[in-house]
Order: sequence, then C-alpha cells, then structure tokens
Amino acid sequence: MRITKKTILYVVIAELFFFILLPAVLLGINGIFHKLPSPEIPQILGNKIDTPEYINVYRHAYGVTEVIPFEDYVKGVVAGEMPSNFEPEALKAQAVAARTYSLSKIMRSGEGGNPPAHPDAPLCDDTHCQVYRSVYDLTSLKGEVWMNEDWQKICNAVDSTKGQLMYYDGKLAEQALFHSSSGGHTENSEDVFASAVPYLRSVESPYEEEATHQKEVKYFSAKDFVYLLNLKYPNRKLSSSVQSINVISKSAGGRVEDIKINESTYKGREVRDALGLSSANFETAFDGSTITITSNGFGHGVGMSQYGANGMAERGSNYKEILEHYYTGVKIY
Repeated sequence: MRITKKTILYVVIAELFFFILLPAVLLGINGIFHKLPSPEIPQILGNKIDTPEYINVYRHAYGVTEVIPFEDYVKGVVAGEMPSNFEPEALKAQAVAARTYSLSKIMRSGEGGNPPAHPDAPLCDDTHCQVYRSVYDLTSLKGEVWMNEDWQKICNAVDSTKGQLMYYDGKLAEQALFHSSSGGHTENSEDVFASAVPYLRSVESPYEEEATHQKEVKYFSAKDFVYLLNLKYPNRKLSSSVQSINVISKSAGGRVEDIKINESTYKGREVRDALGLSSANFETAFDGSTITITSNGFGHGVGMSQYGANGMAERGSNYKEILEHYYTGVKIY
C-alpha cells in the first residue's frame, strides 16, 4: 500500500477523533445523566489533611446513598447531635469533633472499611455513625423560625471552623468521640472500649449543671431485675432470687467497672445496657425486694462532654480550649 500525505492526514484525524474528541463527547453525555460529583479521597498535605468536597452518606429512612457536600454534612451532624441553643463556641467544638470523626471513617473506608450496614458509603445518618439531618429534614422537624435563627447559628459555627481537624502527634485524632454528659468526669477509653487511646483520658467535667439525666432514679423489682439481666446475658444464669449486690470496682471516671450480683460478676456497662440506664456511673440500693439505681450522666463518657463543653463556653472558653481540655494533647488546625 502506498502511503501518501492524504493517508497520513486521515490517520491523524482518526486518532484525534478516537482519543480526544470521542472521550470528550462521552464525558459530556455522562455529565448529563450524572450531575452529582463523585466523592473524593482525602489528601494528606504535609501534616494537614485536605478534606473532600463531597462524601457518600447512606440515608436509612430512604434506603439510598446520597452524595453530600462534606461541610453540609458536618452542619447536619451538629444539628442532629447538639442542642442548637448551646453557646456558639460549644457548637464550634462539636463541628471540629464531628468533622474529625467523619473524616477518619472516610479514610478508613478507602482501605475497604465500609460498614456492612451500608457498604456503598463510609457514613450513615443515624447513631451507627453520627446523627445527620438534612435541610429538608430539619425544616419538616423544626419549622421555618428555627431554620431562620438556629440553623443559621449552626451554619455560622461550622463555616467559621471550615476544614479544621484535630491532630495528635501529627496524625488525625481518629477517635474524636463525644457524649451528652459525663456526671463530673470523663473516662479513659480502655475503661469503656477495647484499647487505650492517648488523647482519650479521664478529665474533670465540672460545668454540667444544666445537663439532663442528673441523679436519675430507676426502681426494679427483684424479679424484673433478674429477668432483664438474664434476657441480655442468658449464659450467666442468675438465680431468680437476688441475695446481694456489691460494686467491686470503679473506673477513673467514677463509673462502675465490675459489680457482683449473688455469685455472678458483670461489667457496669453490661448492667447499664440490660437495664436501660443512661450511664454506667450509678449507685445501687437493695432492700430485699426492690433495687434502686441512681445514675448520673448520659452516654459512654469518653471524649467530649457536650454539656460540659457548653458550660466551659458559658464561662468564656473558646472552642479550641474546650477541645484541648477534653482531648488530651491534641492540636486543632
């Protein structure tokens, strides 16, 4: 075959079409049908992590995965997790904690770590991850007045800390846990969960006067007490007759570590779960027929106490001071 200048021109035009023009056309068509941008993988820039613009979030109520702007997700988490009447500095502290915790889950998902409950998304919208409420959800739940006032307050708190995360020893503080109130002291992580985390240390949380679930009293007949424990932990085989209840040990934060009921030993958190208590920070009293349990605090007690954070904010602490108090040794930037 004779190769002419015209043949070469045709070859060049064909290559331009197949390798440049055709992909561009296809991408344009694809953009028509896929308007939502794909979630990004967080980029580590020096010792700071660049947060993604969009993330995947599984919405339980609708059974779908949505692509949501990351900072909008943080706003929805602050609205879902902390009372909107809290001080602005407390809301900022919540924003940084929620952003840090969310990003840690996103980064772990890049290693194949999406939860089985929502394999297509690293995050969901309920307590399995963090409670998230969309603008639509909040408008339906709260109304227009709340949206015009409280929602704007939350948006301002999140916007003013945009992209800020917590780091410990130069790495993302992945376990940025928080809870409603501690009852006066937070917990060492290993006293509640499996491992010791250096920035999750027990600290005082003195400003929780306005917290819910203070000195919360519950009464149980001996029969109901045994039934609930055996229902939750059938292998312990607690007898139907309660003879004695003794707290064996307490954690650094004042929660029950081990408690002995007759001859069976339970963890304080096991009793909390079985009886539906607000906290493992509890005292017991037994008069032979009725067990009285008085608890203080709400939640697992690890990391930031939200009511404690608000108490600190009311006394003039800024959000970085709040976070540095509850997460030992962290830096925020």
